[in-house]
Amino acid sequence: MASLTIKNIPDELYDMLKQSAASHHRSVNSELIHCLEQSLMPVPLSAAQLAEAAQVLRSRVNGPVLSDAEITLAKVEGRR
Repeated sequence: MASLTIKNIPDELYDMLKQSAASHHRSVNSELIHCLEQSLMPVPLSAAQLAEAAQVLRSRVNGPVLSDAEITLAKVEGRR
């Protein structure tokens, strides 16, 4: 396994990393590896998982429900 030295980390960023590590009961090194994995190695979602996530987001929106015709009209008017 490779080793990595990180230099010149801003104090504020390091403090945030330490706080995050403490809140997750991990070492700073383990927290940094976790953050890198989350950023660089995302887990692909299935179509069902994406649909479920979209439904959750839709349920948070309090605006009116637009019909296909209203959306098409807005697109056309936006191009003028």
